[in-house]
Amino acid sequence: MGDSSGDGLPADGEIPVHDVELRGFEIDATPVTNAQFARFVDSTGFVTDAERFASSAVFHLLVAAPASDITGPVAGTPWWIGVRGADWRHPGGRATSLAGIDDHPVVHVSWNDAAAYCDWAGRRLPTEAEWERAARGGLDRAAYPWGDDPIDGSDGVWRANVWQGAFPVRNTAEDGWIGTAPVRSFSPNGFGLWQAVGNVWEWCADRFDAAYYARSPLADPAGPDAGDERVLRGGSYLCHPSYCNRYRNSARSRNTPDSSMGNAGFRTVGLRA
Repeated sequence: MGDSSGDGLPADGEIPVHDVELRGFEIDATPVTNAQFARFVDSTGFVTDAERFASSAVFHLLVAAPASDITGPVAGTPWWIGVRGADWRHPGGRATSLAGIDDHPVVHVSWNDAAAYCDWAGRRLPTEAEWERAARGGLDRAAYPWGDDPIDGSDGVWRANVWQGAFPVRNTAEDGWIGTAPVRSFSPNGFGLWQAVGNVWEWCADRFDAAYYARSPLADPAGPDAGDERVLRGGSYLCHPSYCNRYRNSARSRNTPDSSMGNAGFRTVGLRA
């Protein structure tokens, strides 16, 4: 587990590379879709954090909302725009809907929302060790789920949904998508997981600590006992070498558990007997 290619960011804590032993587990082939999340909400009446806060972060090229809904750019990342009314049902703002994207990953869901879905479904979020094991698809120390070939490959084949062009002003969409893609786009890895990297960040169960790998246990590590942020894995459709090279098996990110944004979702694992 960890960054064996030397591409990690020190602040993300991808080192040291270390051995991990895991009990067997069962994980979703894809991130949870809009259709799946809608069934959860229809069944429970659940209200997401973005809906409670009445606002969420939308990438600037994907905003579709009245001017009165725009609260302005997010400090430090001006390509993210605060949009009132943006939520899982309206991923770009009030002028958008889920029409035609039932099979895309649900976004604008916080860690809290993902955990609530898991409780309803009788499942749980993966630990980041489980997530990384599954993302690797059986390939030891490879940078990506398919191996070490680059995203676009020498053969010109796109292998994941990431940014192409000049970030953050122009996305050429050479891979076919500007925002999210259907969850079964591109090809699955050796374990049958689709889009473990790219498309959307995926929440994991663990709290985040950049120094955790140096002290994590060998067997079934579950993250630190304390911390204000939760781990995200896999990168998203916004990843690009000039800005975010986190579309790798070992890449880590984090956010507070009540945070939501237009490029983060989750997949689940089965409860152990």
